[in-house]
Amino acid sequence: MNYPEEKQLYMDGVACQYLCHIEMPKNRGNVFPAHYHYYIEMLYALSGQFQIYLNGIYHEFAKGDFVLINSREVHKIDAVSDNGGSYIVVRFLPELIYDGMSQSHFELKYLLPFVTDNLIHEKVITQATLKDTMIPELMQSIIHESAQKNYGYELAIKNHIGRIYLWLLRYWHTHEETSLPLDFEDRKLKEQLTPALTYMLSHYDSAITATDMAALCNLSYSYFSRSFHRLMHVTFSEYLNDIRLREAEKLLVSTSQSITEISQAVGFCTTSYFIKLFKEHMHMSPKQYQKHLNSYTE
Repeated sequence: MNYPEEKQLYMDGVACQYLCHIEMPKNRGNVFPAHYHYYIEMLYALSGQFQIYLNGIYHEFAKGDFVLINSREVHKIDAVSDNGGSYIVVRFLPELIYDGMSQSHFELKYLLPFVTDNLIHEKVITQATLKDTMIPELMQSIIHESAQKNYGYELAIKNHIGRIYLWLLRYWHTHEETSLPLDFEDRKLKEQLTPALTYMLSHYDSAITATDMAALCNLSYSYFSRSFHRLMHVTFSEYLNDIRLREAEKLLVSTSQSITEISQAVGFCTTSYFIKLFKEHMHMSPKQYQKHLNSYTE
């Protein structure tokens, strides 16, 4: 069984910028099979215990814990408690934070931790960490505003999402030095590298070289390579391969394409190299990964 990408929802022809509800599974077992979507998703557990698969790793979360799911990150959720439980679900489009049109490219650094997978940050923030913070109240308020629909509720929900977003950025910045890699002193350099980062996210399936990206950014090859490593804490090829692997992960759970077809679709030159890298990152072959996720059909 394959699990397709969950599409964006539209209202009057316009993509919904946010979606929110309370999920209440009644029994132990699979709540959602493996899938992905363009929305950034936040969960806040109200009761029960759950297990979530994210970025190749299983995480536990329970009452009072907060979970972040990046845009287009493959995930599935299982209820661990016999009587299920409940959790708040809030999804929002990346454009709610950064639209790339009215804002400076400098602000792209605040969006990257939510749309890329190679940046390391906590996926589950525990109840103990959230104690005395505004996060639980803000998540509850989003649900309340959505249900009551008082005048201006759309603005209130966007404001609450923005406050949670800012809290996460500052929390990661304080506790994890690598969570916001675009922290150079030279603002011009940040802006120069942005074309390469955005290009790679949308053209990963094409032949891309560091030389090409250096030219795109109007930098020499050596300077671009050094700056890229300083920016992302990985080499150019490692970053590109990571993007391709994450896209391959999505195809493995959403299509019936062969491993060779998927390898080619995401830009790898050879299937053997794709399988080798996939095993290094996921600790299982692409075929094993596909069978592993698709075995949960409850």
